[in-house]
Amino acid sequence: MGKRKRDTAEEHRSTPASRSAKEQEAASQSTDAAANDHVTIQIITGSYERVLHGITAEIPRIAAGPPERKGEAGVTFSDTFLFHAHTSSIRCLALSPPPSPADASDRNQKVLLATGSSDERINLYQLSAAPPPRNHEVSSIPSLVNVAATENPKNRELGSLIHHSGSVTALHFPTRSKLLSSAEDSTIAIVRTRDWTVLSTIKAPIPKAQGRPSGDTVPPGGVPAGVSDFAVHPSMKLMLTVGKGEKCMRLWNLVTGKKAGVLNFGKEILQGVGEGKWASGEGRRVLWNQKGDEFAVGFEKGAVVFGLNSKPKGRILPSPPTKIHQMRYLDLSAITKNSNSKSDGNESLNVLAASTEDGRIMFYSTVVQETLEAGTDSSEVGIPNCRLLGQLGGQDVGSNGRIKDFDILQVPFRSPEQEELGFIAVTGSSDGTIRLWRIKVHEMLDPAKTNSSSARGKQSPAIRVGSGNAEGKADATRTNCPPTRQIGSLAGAYETGNRIICLKAFVMVGHADVGDGGEVNGEALGREMDVESSDN
Repeated sequence: MGKRKRDTAEEHRSTPASRSAKEQEAASQSTDAAANDHVTIQIITGSYERVLHGITAEIPRIAAGPPERKGEAGVTFSDTFLFHAHTSSIRCLALSPPPSPADASDRNQKVLLATGSSDERINLYQLSAAPPPRNHEVSSIPSLVNVAATENPKNRELGSLIHHSGSVTALHFPTRSKLLSSAEDSTIAIVRTRDWTVLSTIKAPIPKAQGRPSGDTVPPGGVPAGVSDFAVHPSMKLMLTVGKGEKCMRLWNLVTGKKAGVLNFGKEILQGVGEGKWASGEGRRVLWNQKGDEFAVGFEKGAVVFGLNSKPKGRILPSPPTKIHQMRYLDLSAITKNSNSKSDGNESLNVLAASTEDGRIMFYSTVVQETLEAGTDSSEVGIPNCRLLGQLGGQDVGSNGRIKDFDILQVPFRSPEQEELGFIAVTGSSDGTIRLWRIKVHEMLDPAKTNSSSARGKQSPAIRVGSGNAEGKADATRTNCPPTRQIGSLAGAYETGNRIICLKAFVMVGHADVGDGGEVNGEALGREMDVESSDN
């Protein structure tokens, strides 16, 4: 009798295993077919409410086709995690380099996530790079909202770093093995991700007190200090930093960990970006392009593009005047080779995108071809304007809230004729809305549209040295410009309910994540426990 009972138990143990193997094979086939028709993007946001929110967006590839086919399928959103990660507002996020599509066969691909906050802590997480199962009815967890909630058991917390004594301002993974962080304590720390040990700390000088800008919250006797942002060169040997309370940018040698130079922002640069007499004049953002042959420094209402010789080669000044919150470089060298665009010079085209206070993303070409008028001395010419390619969002399309952060991902789309390369822009606004935009490369690079006056808008002329602040002020406040050409289209929107400060996103690769034995949410484990309990 006991033997028959053991045989029955073994029978019950083997049946789920065989069933799960068949289900796993069927799920794998359906997942492969779905992966060819959809792109899954993992979005992470941090907010003033201390909430770390993870959302997956499933976008159909055919959605970038002709207008009559765009309505065939929409974007499907799903919550992956939502919790209070810090005791204060989350100021910055960083993701390690995501795996490439060539590594899609590996199910153990992970992405490291670092979050920085005003509570002086850096929290570390490990996220799965594989998309969640498409059958949300099986994998969803109870939710009070009308949005699927899919929990991935491979996402886990790693710990916290507390080596800073001020609010964390910026985080960056130059490689998967290193994490760089800056804070208001005027330090930049280099951490090894293998054991999360601080390898080195770079100390930036504290500026001298020269009068405080209006509205500053520094206590009496103190001065504005701290590293606002930093950018690592693609060679991993140089780094640029901008800080509070100083009108300069610093260059650091990462090989020796010492300062390599200082670039002061002169009157010409500050007037060119609308920094008046009572403005702070400090850099807010700094970033390198993908090739490492130019970098951009963002100010409150504009930005300046520099070459490797540290001389300004172009400026960005949105019209009408508005604040700039975030900037990203788009390298189109690899895309234009495969696209149908036939415009000349696209192989060397660099595009700089900037988000504004009025809900727009402005796209500028940083390749400035300066032409001098007859009888004009080259020494009198100031900083030329970068060519405006177009804008995304704005009041015309119902996007009025300021875009605090955004990310742009390269995604291949399908059209009835062929497969074309494009971008997905993910924007996070202060009103808590995440918007996904589809951008086609030929919309941005079509010379017939780009070179027209309606495409570029009428840009203000380059300022001249010695022209005085009056002319620079009038140039910065010019508003009689024609409307800028809209590029891209809205793919979907998601309301988070939190005021977003920072945002990161990456394209998920590989097969859908399932539990051990091919089952989701531990169903196989639950049946095995039922079988063992029946034995007793």
